[in-house]
Amino acid sequence: MPVLELKNVSKGYGEAGRRTEVLKNIDLAVEDGEFVAIVGFSGSGKTTLISMIAGLAEPDVGEIRFKGEPVAGPGPERGVVFQSYSLMPWLTVAGNVALAVDSVFAKETRQQRAARVKRYVDMVGLSHAADRRPAELSGGMRQRVAVARALAMSPEILLLDEPLSALDALTRAKLQDEIERIWEDDKKTVILITNDVDEAILLADRIIPLNPGPGATLGPAFKVDLPRPRDRTAVNHDPKFKALRHDITEYLMEVGMQRASGEESRTLPNVVPITQADELPSAVKEAAKSAFVDGYCEFFEVKKVYPTPKGPLTVVEDFTHKMKKGEFISLIGHSGCGKSTVLSMVAGLNEISGGGIVLNGREVHGAGPERAVVFQAPSLFPWLTARENVALGVDKVYPDAAPSERRDIVEYYLERVGLGDSMHRLASELSNGMKQRVGIARAFALSPKLLLLDEPFGMLDSLTRWELQDVLMDVWKRTKVTAICVTHDVDEAILLADKVVMMTNGPNARIGKVMDVDIPHPRTRKDLLEHPDYYLYREQLLSFLEEYEQGAHARKPAGKVEDNKKEREAA
Repeated sequence: MPVLELKNVSKGYGEAGRRTEVLKNIDLAVEDGEFVAIVGFSGSGKTTLISMIAGLAEPDVGEIRFKGEPVAGPGPERGVVFQSYSLMPWLTVAGNVALAVDSVFAKETRQQRAARVKRYVDMVGLSHAADRRPAELSGGMRQRVAVARALAMSPEILLLDEPLSALDALTRAKLQDEIERIWEDDKKTVILITNDVDEAILLADRIIPLNPGPGATLGPAFKVDLPRPRDRTAVNHDPKFKALRHDITEYLMEVGMQRASGEESRTLPNVVPITQADELPSAVKEAAKSAFVDGYCEFFEVKKVYPTPKGPLTVVEDFTHKMKKGEFISLIGHSGCGKSTVLSMVAGLNEISGGGIVLNGREVHGAGPERAVVFQAPSLFPWLTARENVALGVDKVYPDAAPSERRDIVEYYLERVGLGDSMHRLASELSNGMKQRVGIARAFALSPKLLLLDEPFGMLDSLTRWELQDVLMDVWKRTKVTAICVTHDVDEAILLADKVVMMTNGPNARIGKVMDVDIPHPRTRKDLLEHPDYYLYREQLLSFLEEYEQGAHARKPAGKVEDNKKEREAA
């Protein structure tokens, strides 16, 4: 008999007439000791589903049974770890874990409870930080505390609601390894809610998509028939992994396409922005043709130094790279390696300590409309509509255009990013994904010479990120604007870029390798999955990141990519 069963479960919110059906006719059976991953889009009802299994919400229809008994409220046999870890800020790591232990095991002696706390704090690798408070911990360490707290209750089933989605790639990978090790040691039943297909394949026995709502339903189950332990680099050579990844990704893309918006109905007016009106005379451009094509955007020995109480700290050193006009590069590396520092310097938002940056023959000094930036948080004015947020920049960049022409520019790009029906909604009413679409539309509407993207999809779930990557590629192929994208997502780097520039760890971070991505544009995720060199590119990036995982001066990885020195000699 399954340890957990959901039969015909449905759940909605709101009153009649304004009611939203979140989940509909959910049937699920989980075996004892099984690791099940449920993947889905944001807003599909994943958290509602896990809350009902935990007993924190009741289904409107159907029943949920644990070991044959109806679930009626929360219980210690079901341990939950949410995306938000909700620690008590005045308690230490051990104190937060002890809070749960003292509640569940009140009949045990003080020594027994203390031993239980120590065991699980040690299990998640926090014995060195047992006396620290949450404010003294990184985000990854706080999430480890939440995992330890749930495990210390000795639950029979562990419910993980996107516990790693807010973490950087390296921390996420480490915690994925720990979750698998803990599962192997204790063989607990686990249900993992995730938006990351690779995470699901690395951890689960079975993967079940949750189709988008309203009225979200479970899709077909995918069995993960791969030997354990699963190495995230080694699986790139496994045909079973590639086939499974392809099938799951293709299924999710097809589901996502069904909810996508229609095509635009507007065309761009033939008007010139001020960012293009200051071009050099044709004779000058002809005389210096190579400087403006092959070296359209050039970084020369760029350095960034910050003063600290212990003396100057060099974050980025000798960053040298040439970009062609219309080229798209991805900048990748571990958190803290200086990627965003480089981007902020070329944007003119951060002073350059040494070297220089030249764009279209002019040295970069301060911010300007010829460089548009899309940040991780799009920074919209919440009291303005999506349309008004985009119009602010367009009115400045197209001062000589007629009001109707400026309106067409704004609405054209909002339609291109799928907001044709939502452009008159206030920014405060938009989801995170919709806000980021506004940020992308705003950047392209400025007709910049250089588009700068600073982890633009980092706050979004993987599946929404796929959609917006497609949106970005679709709009980019129409403009061919020169672009730099900072990311820690290996697949995103390959999908978007002509070249992937890999940075070593800081301090004194610099370019470690440059990889050419020889896949024709425009690209789709499906094109990547079917390209014969895709997994070779992926392995080279993963190998580089693993080599630099241990610090700034790790051994450089081998690979079929040219390094910075060779590129500079060729230049």
